[in-house]
Amino acid sequence: MKWSSVLEPIKAWIKTVPLQFVYVLSAYLGESVSYDVPSSGPKSPLASHNPSFYPGIDIPSKGLVRWQLRLEYFAYETLQVLRIGKLFEIIVDYPDSCPAIDDLKQCLKYTGQHSKLVESFISSIRYRLLTAGASTNDILHQYVSTIKALRMIDPTGVFCEAVGEPIREYLKGRKDTRKCIVTMLTDGTGGNPIGTENTVDSLLEELNRDEENQENDNCEDYFNSDEKQAWINAECWEPYPIETDPLKGSSTRRKTDILGMIVGIIGSKDQLINEYRVMLAEKLLNKSDYYIDSEIRTLELLKFHFGESGANLGEMGMSLDFLDATIISSNFWPPVQEESINLPEPVDQLLSEYAKRFNEIRTPRKLFWKKNLGTVKLELQFGDRATQLIVAPVNAAIIMHFQDQTSWTSKDLAVAVGVPVDALNMRMNFWISKGVITEATVGKADDYTYTLVDMIDSSENGIDNASCEDLRSDEEGETSVASQEQLKKEHAVYENFIMAMLTNLGSMSLDHCYRNLKNLSSYDKSLQELQIFLSVFVSEEKLEFRDGMYYLRR
Repeated sequence: MKWSSVLEPIKAWIKTVPLQFVYVLSAYLGESVSYDVPSSGPKSPLASHNPSFYPGIDIPSKGLVRWQLRLEYFAYETLQVLRIGKLFEIIVDYPDSCPAIDDLKQCLKYTGQHSKLVESFISSIRYRLLTAGASTNDILHQYVSTIKALRMIDPTGVFCEAVGEPIREYLKGRKDTRKCIVTMLTDGTGGNPIGTENTVDSLLEELNRDEENQENDNCEDYFNSDEKQAWINAECWEPYPIETDPLKGSSTRRKTDILGMIVGIIGSKDQLINEYRVMLAEKLLNKSDYYIDSEIRTLELLKFHFGESGANLGEMGMSLDFLDATIISSNFWPPVQEESINLPEPVDQLLSEYAKRFNEIRTPRKLFWKKNLGTVKLELQFGDRATQLIVAPVNAAIIMHFQDQTSWTSKDLAVAVGVPVDALNMRMNFWISKGVITEATVGKADDYTYTLVDMIDSSENGIDNASCEDLRSDEEGETSVASQEQLKKEHAVYENFIMAMLTNLGSMSLDHCYRNLKNLSSYDKSLQELQIFLSVFVSEEKLEFRDGMYYLRR
């Protein structure tokens, strides 16, 4: 929808048509009082306008000015109602709707009915946005647009706090909010496969702007930054709207920080950083090339924005000297997802030989393979056709067992691969969907027989013979880094012990808690795993994290 400013044309029409009629009528009735004689009372803001302000009217009378004020106020009030009624659509179309936002700002300046805007818009977002049918990415995009739009109307941020509160509370209740926010900062797609570029640009744009402002400040180091900011604040000061709730906000409210408000949804910078570390580790481990410029750029911007807290992001153990993502030490990386699988004998023998040679060259270091991680490039041959695929190791291990034996029962194949039967059946759906394996039920409902097809029609199953197809995205639930839910289950037995320690001590640092848990002979988790586990408790509002200390939430 195309938005344009209509306020000035309306005001021009008022002067051209209704006021001309009132002027003629006043002249006919004999009213000709002008402002040539000073008045003891307060003058209208329009009284100082020169005669050219009223086209075709030499000297405006008091009655004419009063009529103009009435008509313009009616126009402001009517346009305000229309713009507030369409405010949701206006913000959806931001920044193309900036002229309409400017109209609304001018209307509110004259009418002072700010509370109507807040009440109406909160009602709209609860009915149209905060619903189960809206994706988290869409809600975040609308939230960022809302902040930017309301910042044009109210630079103090009062409206942003009032309107944004229900959005923030709703997003805190969604499980994927944290992941969506961090994904928008890392992969440039906002977590949406279609690509919601506006959402991503909103966050990275804010980081870039902060960096540019910092560079400009460094170029003007001859001027004291505090004194300079004080002058800027004094020149731009505006009183808060009278509708401001004194219990909310602060007398020292600063300019709205979009990224800061987004981080506020997560809870704290530390929780954002922990989630970002997990996602960055996942991306680096899954990279098949050496292009990490985007990750480095995002990392540096986050470190710049978050200061010392963000500096910990650099401790990922990333060896840039070798132009590759390498785990130098597990102490600097999030816990890796463990999954036991049995690789085919030829492959397992090659890995053992490689590990042996590594030990000979780098004695006393040893190489331990994470067999479930990484990717495998396969070439499947069917008659005169050959197809290359890139799949997960467990899927490669499954299909390689069909080289010597073309038919397997689910139980026998599960034993051969070394995975549970239910996990195997789920994995087999991948090859069945590609037309490589056929499935038949034998006896019980969960007992299947899998058979390798003799021929495969690649055109019908979406497999391209001409190129190597990366099918990792087709495998649902794949992740190299352990999830918070998995860590929570593994730490569940220690939950009461942690709660008891916090009850007795009042507060504990992460290191203190870790040392106490290590005194238990059964505790074998790393410091990073404990940190992620405690961050889950913080997000569930069982614990509080302030100034590097954990507290029980009262």
